[in-house]
Amino acid sequence: MNKKNTEDKKIIKIIVELMQDKKALDIAILDVRKLTSLTDYFILCTSESTPQTKAIMDHIYKNMRAEGMRPKNLEDTKTLEWVAMDYFNVVIHIFNKETRDYYQFERLWGDAEIETINE
Repeated sequence: MNKKNTEDKKIIKIIVELMQDKKALDIAILDVRKLTSLTDYFILCTSESTPQTKAIMDHIYKNMRAEGMRPKNLEDTKTLEWVAMDYFNVVIHIFNKETRDYYQFERLWGDAEIETINE
C-alpha cells in the first residue's frame, strides 16, 4: 500500500468516526479512483434533521481543521439538504433523507466499490 493510499485510509477512518460521533445514518464509502479524476473517495451519510446536518458538518470541519486539513470547497451550507465538503482526495456528502433518496447517489456511482458502515 503506498503512502497516499495509507493517508487516504486514515482520513476516511477519522471522517467516519466523526460522522458516528454525531449519529449520522447510512454511512457509505465509495471508492471512485477507477471512475473519475475528480477525487478518490466519496463518504456519504444521512442526517435526520437540519440541526443534525449542521452538527455533522461543523464537527467534521472543526476536527479536520485540528488535523491541519481544510476543505477546498464547501457546498450548500445554507439549506443543508445536501452538504458537500471537498477534502481533495476525499469528498464528504451529508444528505437529509429525502435528498439522499431522491438522488440515489450510490446508484449514480454504481460501478464504484461501496463499503457500508454498520452503526
